[in-house]
Amino acid sequence: MIKLIVGLGNPGRQYEKTRHNAGFLFVEYLAGLAGAGWSSSSQFSGEVAECNIGGFRLMLLKPMTFMNKSGMSVGKLLRYYKLNPEEMLVVHDDLELPESVVKLKRDGGHGGHNGLRDIITHIDSRDFYRLRVGIGRPLAGEKVADYVLSGLSLDGQARLLGLFEGLAKNMEALITGNFAPING
Repeated sequence: MIKLIVGLGNPGRQYEKTRHNAGFLFVEYLAGLAGAGWSSSSQFSGEVAECNIGGFRLMLLKPMTFMNKSGMSVGKLLRYYKLNPEEMLVVHDDLELPESVVKLKRDGGHGGHNGLRDIITHIDSRDFYRLRVGIGRPLAGEKVADYVLSGLSLDGQARLLGLFEGLAKNMEALITGNFAPING
């Protein structure tokens, strides 16, 4: 059962509503839904919120170490609370999925995602859940970095919000690792 949801993203106003911050946006949505406040934690190099959603007690984490260095923050929190990697769900953007498509998976590699790569390195495990949030691919000739760090259009923000609302309705499936309602 999931006890920790980590949203990957980059800190700073310039990254707030970018494709790369899909993980941050999701945990911020959950915290807002639960009326939970965020606490800045130097101990975990991140922002932490505790909440109750659908009868499940959850801890939410936004690493403030920048995407590619998320493992340090995640590792510190897992060790402090004596959580196993399989009790964690990491939410991240995914170029390989079409925009607004999500896939829940457990285990596996990093798929070229540097945030996941750093987490795997720091916790020495691949045995955790991932919620892949599709952001689509850049147009031909557009650099990947420019694409993922560009701001979401108002339409893109609305689609992401709709996606989050659907996920929130399936929190029990998400928290218990029941893939069917999430993956369709």
